[in-house]
Amino acid sequence: MTRSLASPLRALGSPTSRYIARRLVWMVFLLLVVSLVAFLIFYALPSGDPAAQRAGKGADEAQIERVRHMLYLDRPLYEQYFHYIKQVVLHFDFGFSYSNNADVADQLTSRLPATISLALGAAVIWLVVGVAIGILSALRPRSLFDRIAMGGALLGISAPVYWLALVVLALLSQSYGVIHLIPNTGSYKPLTQDPGAWFTSLLVPWIILSLSFAAIYARLMRANLLETLDQDFVRTAEAKGLSRRRVVMRHAVRAAITPIVTAFGLDLGILLGGAVLTESVFNIPGIGRLSYDAIQDSNLPVIQGTVLFAAFFIIIANILVDIVYAVIDPRVRLA
Repeated sequence: MTRSLASPLRALGSPTSRYIARRLVWMVFLLLVVSLVAFLIFYALPSGDPAAQRAGKGADEAQIERVRHMLYLDRPLYEQYFHYIKQVVLHFDFGFSYSNNADVADQLTSRLPATISLALGAAVIWLVVGVAIGILSALRPRSLFDRIAMGGALLGISAPVYWLALVVLALLSQSYGVIHLIPNTGSYKPLTQDPGAWFTSLLVPWIILSLSFAAIYARLMRANLLETLDQDFVRTAEAKGLSRRRVVMRHAVRAAITPIVTAFGLDLGILLGGAVLTESVFNIPGIGRLSYDAIQDSNLPVIQGTVLFAAFFIIIANILVDIVYAVIDPRVRLA
């Protein structure tokens, strides 16, 4: 019995477990800090009556007073914050949008599948393409392929997403494009309803959104891999008779890909919080489009909810990156 319990107890006390536990505690702390900052921005700093701002346009005095009482806006600021954080944490309640006459959490969760579809599809493209081009360019530095790839990457970084999306629509849209090739904006279909229409409606947004990210990742991977290939451990592995391909893929790439993991986690977290420009141009009903419409309508509860949602995904992505770090590089566990 004692021997059977020893292994789990050692695992709980291992450097990896302690590292993950510290990161989880840090995540909770960051979420509390973000919620406090968001509360101060949306409750304490705005000028005017916060109850009237949340009640929406056209609300009468009775409705404003009801909102003021429901949100504790007639109480001291610290009581308002404790009520606010209790509703968010315990009840997943981000408030109520009187402009849309809908619960904010319901609006966010209903828009989340479209945003996840857009972000994950683009992430797969930019990660595969960017890393592959970066590796090939690093293995053939100053070659024709390297010059073309890095020149194209520079163009991809320089082209704004919204401009590129508008140009593509102007050239290829079925309604008003020169070549009627891609579906019109607003043709998004959920995956569960029509997988074929879902794929075709998101293919061009995936490519447009992933272009600049793939360019950045290609340049980053190339620079990191070139630096890693000059390290002593790579030359030692080659001197021991390992093939060039095995040295590159099993040793050099693993050492060079750590900054890619950081960038990927944070970029994906940001996009899961809403790709505002891409969703707005292609009229995809995701969180980014919801944020844009809320800003246009001065819909404060929805703006506040999308900010918290985006912050949540970014913090979660950051914690996952730290955990992946511990798997890739065991030295991180002792940090």
